[in-house]
Amino acid sequence: MSFVQTLAALTIGFAAARGVDKYRKMGGMKGVKDAMRKAGDEEGLAGTLGDMAEKMGLPGGKKAVIDMMSKFGNQAADTTEATEAGLDNMMKMMTTAAATGTGGLSELYSHLTAGTPLGAASEENARLMIRTMIQSAKADGEIDAEERKVILDHLSDASEEEIAFVEAALDAPVDVNALVQDAGTTARSQIYAAALTPITVNTEAEKAYLRQLASALQLSDEKVAEIHETMDKAPL
Repeated sequence: MSFVQTLAALTIGFAAARGVDKYRKMGGMKGVKDAMRKAGDEEGLAGTLGDMAEKMGLPGGKKAVIDMMSKFGNQAADTTEATEAGLDNMMKMMTTAAATGTGGLSELYSHLTAGTPLGAASEENARLMIRTMIQSAKADGEIDAEERKVILDHLSDASEEEIAFVEAALDAPVDVNALVQDAGTTARSQIYAAALTPITVNTEAEKAYLRQLASALQLSDEKVAEIHETMDKAPL
């Protein structure tokens, strides 16, 4: 591959790892089923949609929406083992398809820029973005062995050099100053955006890290807010 392609694959890997982490925190399939059975709770999504139905004057109003959501949630929660296996396979297929699509785009880009100054710059930039994403994901210490395996599994087409680079970044300590120093004065907004990619900005550790990074990159509060809004991430 190339480091540009490795960066694309790594992005998909982080997305998959987040899914594993969220699934585990919900309590596995039991947690998913419990959440489904609560789909009709008035305090949850069903209630919100019901209020919208009332305002729009839809037949049955809020009660009809809650009844429908409750029925759907219970039916979904009572899935058979075969259906559960099917859902698991579907998730794997979606992840694979996303990885294939992203890899194809990055492969084309690498081919077009190979041997050019732009290609060399892109490879160096990709290395920096890989380090940025991994360091950001480690800000709250949540890359465990299982998530690491999921991430590395998406690099099956990467070269030994590329895999070694990613593993070294996974093992390296979080060091904002070293990262910013290597970045120089260019692409500071891009670095911050890359740091946002693998996280959800829902813990104080992540927010503290992002504030430190923004300060080191000398990004204004307005610019940071703009990047968060563009990437549909929660504000600091």
